[in-house]
Amino acid sequence: MNKNVIIAQSGGPSPVINNTLRGIIETCKMFPDKFEKIYGGWHGIEGVLKEELLDLSAQQEEEISLLRTTPAAGSIGTCRYKLKAAQTEDMERVIQVLKSHNVGYFFYIGGNDSMDTANKIAKLAHERGLALIAVGGSKTIDNDVGDSEFKLVDHTPGYGSVARFWAYNVQNANEENLGSSPADPVLVMQVMGRKIGFIPAAARLADPKRQLPLQIYMPESKLSLAELTDNVNDELVKSKRCLVIVSEGFDVGDIGEAKDSFGHTEFSASMFTAQQVIVNHLNKVGIKAKGMARGQVVGTDQRDTMIYASTVDLDEAYKVGQNAVVIALEHGSGYMSTILRRPGLIYNVDYDKVPLDVVANSEREFPKHWIAANKMDVTDDFVKYARPLIGEDWVSVPVINGVQRFARFEQIFAGQKLPKYNLQAGK
Repeated sequence: MNKNVIIAQSGGPSPVINNTLRGIIETCKMFPDKFEKIYGGWHGIEGVLKEELLDLSAQQEEEISLLRTTPAAGSIGTCRYKLKAAQTEDMERVIQVLKSHNVGYFFYIGGNDSMDTANKIAKLAHERGLALIAVGGSKTIDNDVGDSEFKLVDHTPGYGSVARFWAYNVQNANEENLGSSPADPVLVMQVMGRKIGFIPAAARLADPKRQLPLQIYMPESKLSLAELTDNVNDELVKSKRCLVIVSEGFDVGDIGEAKDSFGHTEFSASMFTAQQVIVNHLNKVGIKAKGMARGQVVGTDQRDTMIYASTVDLDEAYKVGQNAVVIALEHGSGYMSTILRRPGLIYNVDYDKVPLDVVANSEREFPKHWIAANKMDVTDDFVKYARPLIGEDWVSVPVINGVQRFARFEQIFAGQKLPKYNLQAGK
């Protein structure tokens, strides 16, 4: 008897997350003898718990195809709901929903916390004797899933596009600063990256030959605000202007940060920003140049803008989804679909698998040897690692009547078979 499929995603979205979703949907459709109905968990595991299952099998092929150039998570939604082992009511509800809808395959797209959810469901199903295959699809713009040796995970879909976003935005910001520097010699730009420096490090891709007065402050730099100030002033003496890239996790003291349900600091939902504290400080203590320091805080457009997406990232995201289905069919439950880089001068990758319990809640570190000796730059080795990920050409986004054409699914849901349920963590 064929089994139904649930695909869901959680955590912060990315420009290419929907192409992993597309990869899973289209690959499942290649095996009608294995997969019956394909459902989307509406807003991640929350949708599974609430029995809100969007019928993806009923969607038009055109809309499925448009997932390639549809950013963020508007198609089936995402969530930040933590499925904890102690939440026995939630665990029981998941089993009831899976059984009621004859679900034999569960694909969860996300980062380290999402892989923890997929791992819990895989183990729970096994304990209950439920014939369920659970497989993860890797996603995170932070590139922090996996190991610090890059043997299990080379990079995750989403990172290449955000790296491209910052490479180009630094170039654009430099053009403005080049012209406005007599009045605004310092521009401080805040970049996503709570605890790891892959995203701010990507700013160096804008200037691999180091011709710009560019300073990069990653969380790992461990430099103080006073040291940053001295560095900026040294650059002003030399170049009369300075571009400062600062991670949102740069330590400027208490900024009244908010936290999500995973316990992660939500800088974009906090009272202040590291960038604003730095700008205020520079202007208060004075800078060694005429004019003022200015700031720029880029928000969620880092992860929800398709026009900056890397075509390499888009293609890899799709193949990660395809590979997740292959893993389910050939290897069974308890794995995450992953990308491994082949050694050699020419950039090539393989698609492999890694056990969910290895990557669940994993947090790789930014390699120390990729941090420059002055702690405000990265090495050429990082540039060699990241450069292939941002691609060469612009993605082609369909435009109708002057606006982008994104995928829009019909709100067709599976009939509910169970009583209404309130999330345990919300009680």
